[in-house]
Amino acid sequence: MIRTTTTYFFLFVFVLLFAACYDKQREQQLVQREQALLEKEKQFALKETEYQALIKMRDSLLARRMADSGKKDGMVNVNWPPEIAGLWNGKVVCTESSCSDYVAGDVRTDVWEFGSDSSQLVAKVINNKKLIRVYTAVYNNNQARLHFKTDAATDKQVEMNILLNEISAAKIKGLRILTIDDKCTAKFSVELSRVPNKD
Repeated sequence: MIRTTTTYFFLFVFVLLFAACYDKQREQQLVQREQALLEKEKQFALKETEYQALIKMRDSLLARRMADSGKKDGMVNVNWPPEIAGLWNGKVVCTESSCSDYVAGDVRTDVWEFGSDSSQLVAKVINNKKLIRVYTAVYNNNQARLHFKTDAATDKQVEMNILLNEISAAKIKGLRILTIDDKCTAKFSVELSRVPNKD
């Protein structure tokens, strides 16, 4: 009887010690995971800070490049001429493509808004009242050159260049060339019609 009680006592103590060790081991694993997670959060915050700094630097360089290209012609355009400024209905048609995302004959219609921000000319593309894209622009010699490039952090690197070289008060025509990951190219005709005033 005493032997059985002693055996149960030792068994009980052994179970308690084993459970306590197991809990400490688990707690230690949780602490290690938490530390690893905190380290990853710090690294992510650092990368986010670097990314924001690169975005600011890119925007600054782009603004300077746009301003310099305007200075070469004797003036910096911060406003579109009246015949271009404002809203336009846009029709973009794919004319040729080596990209699987685009097929010759594809048509896209959007609203384009030609305006400016504090330092440069821009053209905004709007679809269903949502901003799709903002092109930076240079206007000189009755031609507009528009440029858009995705951020370096995106999976798919897309660059778009547009030359609008047939400009009148009612219609604008030109060409858009799009490249994806520097591997394929698609060309589009661009035709814009002035949105009528609702007076």
